[in-house]
Amino acid sequence: MKIAFGLDFGTSNSALAVNRNDRVELLDIDVHNPLRKSLKSVLYFIKEGGERKAFVGHEAVQEYIATGGEGRYLQSIKTFLPDSSFEKTDIFYKDYTLEELIAFILRTMKERGEKIVGTSVDDVVLGRPVAFSEDARKDKLAEERLKSAAMLAGFKNIEFQLEPIAAALAFEGALEIDDEKLLLVGDFGGGTSDFTILKASPKNSKKQDRSGDILAVSGLAIGGDLFDSDIMWEKICKYYGKSVTVKSILSDYQYGLSTPIIAKLKRWHLIPHLRSARTLQEIRELKAVAAFWDKVLIQNLEELIQRNYGYLLFQSIEKAKCELSCSFETKITFGEYGMTLDEAIDQKEFEGFIEEKVKRLQTTIDTLLRDANLSNSDIDLVFLTGGSSYVPSIKRIFENRFAADKIRQSDAFTSVANGLGIYASRFR
Repeated sequence: MKIAFGLDFGTSNSALAVNRNDRVELLDIDVHNPLRKSLKSVLYFIKEGGERKAFVGHEAVQEYIATGGEGRYLQSIKTFLPDSSFEKTDIFYKDYTLEELIAFILRTMKERGEKIVGTSVDDVVLGRPVAFSEDARKDKLAEERLKSAAMLAGFKNIEFQLEPIAAALAFEGALEIDDEKLLLVGDFGGGTSDFTILKASPKNSKKQDRSGDILAVSGLAIGGDLFDSDIMWEKICKYYGKSVTVKSILSDYQYGLSTPIIAKLKRWHLIPHLRSARTLQEIRELKAVAAFWDKVLIQNLEELIQRNYGYLLFQSIEKAKCELSCSFETKITFGEYGMTLDEAIDQKEFEGFIEEKVKRLQTTIDTLLRDANLSNSDIDLVFLTGGSSYVPSIKRIFENRFAADKIRQSDAFTSVANGLGIYASRFR
């Protein structure tokens, strides 16, 4: 029997589902990963014997660490889909387009999935956020590029489904109710946060066309990666020369690291872009005239870039962020190239850093309810998925609006893929 995959290509993690024998299952697409059903959306290239070799997922992380970051590490590739300025990048003197890079990941998932199910699979339903970008042209570009990447990976028939709707489908199938309920779904990813309201029931889940059950969808480009960036900026950038300034030789003008450098330092997937000769020269020139202790900070920055330790640093930041979901206070610890970082952070600080973004999330939910012509009390159930749904100030958005017994939370990595697998079974 012909089957189709449901594929959730995420900013940080990806997952693959398939419907076999009328049962949706998530596939073990990364046996090297402790979370076997989740593949890290990362690539690592090394040059071996004159040939480029690419690693995907947990293997990429292991190889990155084993080789001391000497190769080219790429993560959060999904975030570049709406960025028309990212056309290609040079990896060991060979240009790769964004679509080709993403295809490495999708092809790996396809091949591993086919090996598990024992047959070739040409059909796929890809998840997509409600908005890759709030600019309609950029949003269209992002979907077109993702489709092109899927075609390069070997898929022939490609459908799209909104990620929050997929998450709703996954939750709906587990409902132990006979009557219809109004369900609000919040899907919090690494790059976007997406919401939908639909009429849910196990009976509705069997419908071929669900468009009439979807009352409203909304989303915005705020996700866990931006929260990490806020922590980096407020707590960690000071160790990498954020505030270092020197006096110009020709005037009283004070200058420091340029805005483009600071902007890239804040975003984990942009730190590798700082390895250009021009950027490193600018950093070295600032270090040469800086005061003694400031030289140490600029040296930290230079080492971070040269040794490609941005990923490991942001892993430490993300770990601390996750700990703040259940602890009032924790520490960001990082020790590489002779540097020891041990920075305390508490929930109140973190919530202050992300306050404006949380307000935008609240406004988006206001709009969602207004578009559906509903009030808070009309919602019967709230289903939250994704890592940032555990952030206390985000959980409070829903706890303050809806009764606590209405709120459910589910697997942070595989809910969307599960729903895409359910949806994919209708396009065989």
